Amino acid sequence: MNKEQKQKNNYGALLIYVVHSDTDLFPSRVGDGIPKENSPFINSTDIDEGTMYEGKNLALFEEELDRNPMVSSLLNRLANYTNLTQGVKEHEEAENNDGPKKKEVKAPRMGTFIGVYLPCLQNILGVILFLRLTWIVGASGIMESFWIVFMCCACTLLTAISMSAIATNGVVPAGGSYYMISRSLGPEFGGAVGICFFLGTTFAGAMYILGTIEILLTYIVPSAAIFKAEDPSGETQAMLNNMRVYGTCTIIVMVTVVFVGVKYVNKLALVFLACVILSILAIYAGVIKSAFDPPDFPICLLGNRTLSSRDFDVCAKFVTEGNETVTTRLWQLFCDSPLLNATCNEYFALNNVTKIQGIPGIASDVIKVNVWSFYGDKGEFLEKPGLPSIVGSESTADPSLPYVFSDIATYFTMLLGIYFPSVTGIMAGSNRSGDLKDAQKSIPTGTILAIATTSFVYLTCIILFGACIEGVVLRDKFGEAVNGNLVIGTLSWPSPWVIVIGSFFSTCGAGLQSLTGAPRLMQAIARDGIVPFLRIFGHGKANGEPTWALLLTACICEIGILIASLDNVAPILSMFFLMCYMFVNLACALQTLLRTPNWRPRFKYYHWTMSFVGMSLCLALMFMSSWHYALVAMLIAGCIYKYIEYRGAEKEWGDGIRGLSLNAARYALLRLEDGPPHTKNWRPQLLILLNVDADQNVKHPRLLSFTTQLKAGKGLTIIGSVLEGTFLEKHAEVQRADQNIKSLMSTEKTKGFCQVVVSSNLRDGVSHLIQSSGLGGMKHNTVLLAWPHLWRQTETPDCWRIFVDVVRETTSAHLSLMVAKNIDSFPTNQERFNGGNIDIWWIVHDGGLLMLLPFLLSQHKVWRKCKMRIFTVAQIDDNSIQMKKDLQLFLYQLRLNAEVEVVEMLDNDISAFTYERTLVMEQRSQMLKQMQLSKNEREREVNFIALFKKGRKFFPGVLMIHDRNAAAHSSAAVSTTLAPDKVHMTWTKEKILAERNKNKDTSTPEGIRDIFNMKPNQSNVRRMHTAVKLNEVVVNKSQDARLVLLNMPGPPRNKQGDENYMEFLEVLTEGLDRVLLIRGCGSEVITIYS
Repeated sequence: MNKEQKQKNNYGALLIYVVHSDTDLFPSRVGDGIPKENSPFINSTDIDEGTMYEGKNLALFEEELDRNPMVSSLLNRLANYTNLTQGVKEHEEAENNDGPKKKEVKAPRMGTFIGVYLPCLQNILGVILFLRLTWIVGASGIMESFWIVFMCCACTLLTAISMSAIATNGVVPAGGSYYMISRSLGPEFGGAVGICFFLGTTFAGAMYILGTIEILLTYIVPSAAIFKAEDPSGETQAMLNNMRVYGTCTIIVMVTVVFVGVKYVNKLALVFLACVILSILAIYAGVIKSAFDPPDFPICLLGNRTLSSRDFDVCAKFVTEGNETVTTRLWQLFCDSPLLNATCNEYFALNNVTKIQGIPGIASDVIKVNVWSFYGDKGEFLEKPGLPSIVGSESTADPSLPYVFSDIATYFTMLLGIYFPSVTGIMAGSNRSGDLKDAQKSIPTGTILAIATTSFVYLTCIILFGACIEGVVLRDKFGEAVNGNLVIGTLSWPSPWVIVIGSFFSTCGAGLQSLTGAPRLMQAIARDGIVPFLRIFGHGKANGEPTWALLLTACICEIGILIASLDNVAPILSMFFLMCYMFVNLACALQTLLRTPNWRPRFKYYHWTMSFVGMSLCLALMFMSSWHYALVAMLIAGCIYKYIEYRGAEKEWGDGIRGLSLNAARYALLRLEDGPPHTKNWRPQLLILLNVDADQNVKHPRLLSFTTQLKAGKGLTIIGSVLEGTFLEKHAEVQRADQNIKSLMSTEKTKGFCQVVVSSNLRDGVSHLIQSSGLGGMKHNTVLLAWPHLWRQTETPDCWRIFVDVVRETTSAHLSLMVAKNIDSFPTNQERFNGGNIDIWWIVHDGGLLMLLPFLLSQHKVWRKCKMRIFTVAQIDDNSIQMKKDLQLFLYQLRLNAEVEVVEMLDNDISAFTYERTLVMEQRSQMLKQMQLSKNEREREVNFIALFKKGRKFFPGVLMIHDRNAAAHSSAAVSTTLAPDKVHMTWTKEKILAERNKNKDTSTPEGIRDIFNMKPNQSNVRRMHTAVKLNEVVVNKSQDARLVLLNMPGPPRNKQGDENYMEFLEVLTEGLDRVLLIRGCGSEVITIYS
């Protein structure tokens, strides 16, 4: 390929250029007379922070380099990344402090076979294979056993595919499966599932220890039992007590070994793995040998019932010794004397004793019988079908007789729960991700190969067991019919002891591995800090060994030991593992469907449907195995989830649940855009306008208390505040105000959003909040703010002018408005009203918000015991009695409980008090206007003179221009015509002086005297009359009310009367403790229809 062709082929490639400094290439170069400078790319310890960025080559990026790393340093850190076990780094740092030389960290070198395949193989093949698989095949038959194994292996295979996708989507640090789930589904799910996985691993350790003790006491040293049963009925309880004692001692020994050093456990891991492999090879060798030379393990049957050969040596009722017939030990067990004429058990007398081979071999046709299931109840005889059996009159089985009984009831789902732990252990490779040379390649390959291998072993063992071993021997869990031998050991070659010893060491090793892995998982959870009360378990020895977590693991493992039954412990850990696998599949499916930009796994052989099927299969297996255990496990996970959600540390891990929430929110917002909400769905979506002081603290925190009582966490709540200035100057104040508001929201338990904006003036900032808060259809429909109680004492009118503008803008935007007067006297969330009334003064109907708000308040515990009263005003032409009946019917149809009262307001003459108060109001308003005008003119005069002098200095002959609007106040317009090279001006020095003298006239004593001689406006008199009379009625009826809700009159159309409007509202609410002025949006917000 020539050079031109190579260039053509490279046009579609992604090219990444990394810029290096020329001082890096030529370290001795001196340019432009400047000595050699330190390169910002060199990772040198000689460069201190002060001279880090003194080089010229990247001077343009100096400000960015203060925050962002250079490409070279970033690549250097990535190249030197090591995934150490948590705690090892601290241990190395401690050693470095003691020693003068730093130890070099060895790079991980484990490949797929050693690092993933063999550990998974060791964890999957274990106690269930050796102790329970033959029993499962005998009880459920080959067909149903095949389905049990197939479902479990399919579940783990699908989970391994999902896990491979997650594990190859970046580096998986210490924590393994917990890390994958928590970083994919968030801290709540991660913590809940991580703790469940920890419990599953811990109970798995208990199961392995119980298996070890069962092998020891049943097949190796039965005489070592401490508790011995006096009669056969007490053997089960005695065995459980022995398991508890020996299991506790074994835990102590194993915990001591793990505490002393994990390196000893790792050194023994290869020995334990060799035992597993040799045992499996012995099984296959025994199957091959049985084809031409079956082992001799006869079993004794009475009729079709299997007998336990531990208590007798000869399988016959009597034998001939010489010429004499002598009864056997078996005869004596069923008869009351060794004599031939003794009285014997009825079934014993009616049936013959036969002997058959327990291991007929693979060449026999025993597989035809073992294909089908033989489930039974607890205490049933193990019977061989096809043999004659005459049942006598006996009603119950006598446990003292040497029969082989079933110790527990068997059915498909129960066997499924017992078997599933035998396929767990697929995450052994992902847990060792830090020790792998190429984790993203080794984890998928090694895990899937291990599952394929173990699935082949389990499926072939099911068929081979059913083809080689007699059915009653398969169903004999403890091998009582074959002289107390391990059933699977009877098939092995060269000796049953190969399986017994191999299974003993393999279960012992699996228990040690569980006690080693579970504490590290707990330590990873504790160090993440998502569960506060578990943080103590993140501490350990100096080398990172989790001492406290190991102690917790031992205590929980002891609980499993006290259960003492392997068959009862197995379903418990099945639940926890299945839940963990379910969420691994959920994480993969979620990430795939969301298509997050960071979801780029190297493992490509996955699909979201496979993950969904795996998740569904895990959930189905949970409830099939044990529905009550499944509910308990889900309840534990749910409690942990809610605890982390409310009390745990907040973490942002870029998890899929957050992405799902964003997608769901986007979908919901798009749906909300279809149209306005129906009246039945209307609820106040609040925008709360808060004021902050100079220190950015909230002035009226009771507004948030009232919001919590009104909303109870439902609907939208936006808390808005405005700072005056520019954003660049006020950035720090914005952050501080936002933090203070959010802290207060947390204290008051107000669920919502905070929005702090910066504007050049408060008026525009508030307007921007009202217009632009919210998103799409999720916008506010109600504005809540506090009454400006210092509006009269304020020097500038901005306070009340902004308030009146808010009233006008909410009306124009068709928003509801709530104004809380005396907000600081409103109750806190901790107060409780043990009675009292919420009074509603329904003057005009503007949508029914007055009716809805008291109902919402009464749902909160602060107002729950308050009664609701509704007052309406009748004019002189109204029928008060009929109005009351109609209002009661209306409230009944609204399903609201309230007392109704109609108040009559007669058309009285305007009182002198009203006239005088109106006059005082207008006089005050006029004086404020003149005072404000005088102040403005004084400021204008100073500015005019300064500008005039400045203009004459730099531009002689040019007169300064002033505000054109101010010229309208002049009595005569003065214009000067200048030469073509001059500028046309409208103000002269003489005009400035004339305007100043004119404006001074308004502040003379004569001007003030005219104010006191003025007459009030008749329209204002009528409005004041309404406010005074209505206030008298409201105070008379509702002075002792807990809260008064009142229709808020609208502002005047002419802005010249805004200050009078504030006075009207002040008069209307005088003498009331807590008032909520309501102004509806005009549309109906409450309906009588369902």
